Amino acid sequence: MIISRLAARPVPLVAGLLIALALPWMIYPPVALDIACWALFAAAVDLLLGFTGLLPFGHAAFWGGSAYVTGLIALHAGLPFPVAVLGGAVAAAVLAVPIGYLSARLRGIYFAMVTLAFAQVVYFVANQWRGLTGGENGLQGIPREFFGIDLSDPFFFYYAGLPFVLAGLLAAWRIVRSPFGRVLVAVRDNPARAQALGYPVARYKLAAFVLSAALSGLAGGLFAIGHGFASLDEVYWTTSGQVVMMVVLGGIGTLWGGAFGAALIIELDDYLSTAGFQEIGLVTGTIFVVIVLVFRRGVWGTVRDALRARAARPASGPPPEEPRTAAEPVDAPARPAR
Repeated sequence: MIISRLAARPVPLVAGLLIALALPWMIYPPVALDIACWALFAAAVDLLLGFTGLLPFGHAAFWGGSAYVTGLIALHAGLPFPVAVLGGAVAAAVLAVPIGYLSARLRGIYFAMVTLAFAQVVYFVANQWRGLTGGENGLQGIPREFFGIDLSDPFFFYYAGLPFVLAGLLAAWRIVRSPFGRVLVAVRDNPARAQALGYPVARYKLAAFVLSAALSGLAGGLFAIGHGFASLDEVYWTTSGQVVMMVVLGGIGTLWGGAFGAALIIELDDYLSTAGFQEIGLVTGTIFVVIVLVFRRGVWGTVRDALRARAARPASGPPPEEPRTAAEPVDAPARPAR
């Protein structure tokens, strides 16, 4: 079923895979890994924002919490990095259960503020529990252990971590294309009607929240392994705001638009910081405002809608002649003159 659906869209699939494989050849490999991780993070947030109608401002708790758990597993247990990354994703999902249970019943700005408050609690714990998290110094020297294979080169580690990103994106795509995803869209559009049809709306929201947190944790753990450290920046509220901005830039509800937004923001930050520009937020904020005003559905969403409208437009040419009905009189042939 999944393979047949993917095969129905060979051009976008092949193009996306080629871009993902060629990315570290075109840009600095650590930056390429950042784009891949943030693309998965944006897809996880879009699962809530675009398909469930919940605006999360606290997903830094799952991204950063998984980064810390992944780092602790890799540092103290000495397990291979895939095990550490999966352990971080599981920890993020477990953390999301109580947070989602208390916040998923809310909507709009109330949901956003409650998730932000829980994220700030996680930030406070990470800052104060210095014996475990390192406090302001964070966790440093996180290894990239993988059965004795040397992955110290960022170029090679990018291809070691890429399957996790692709698997996470495939999982997000499968979720939104499944009957479960269609119920989430119904909950987003009209929760009262979905409740009247017999769907437990609160449970569906909680399930979507936990799945989104698990995918965010998968991206955060891979980010921590790739950089070799986990810091307080990963659990700070600005991280949640940045990933929401990526989703809005690409297009809410497009799932793949977040990857475009992540590439734009990460590459722009890297270019400006390398050039020595200090006010990076001023430039990215201006670009965000311009894109939101020009592309109301995001860059990816606007382009997608334009292509669909063009494909649905009939081919140009003379209008076909309308068939003559029986009620219309038909001119009789003229009689020959005698």
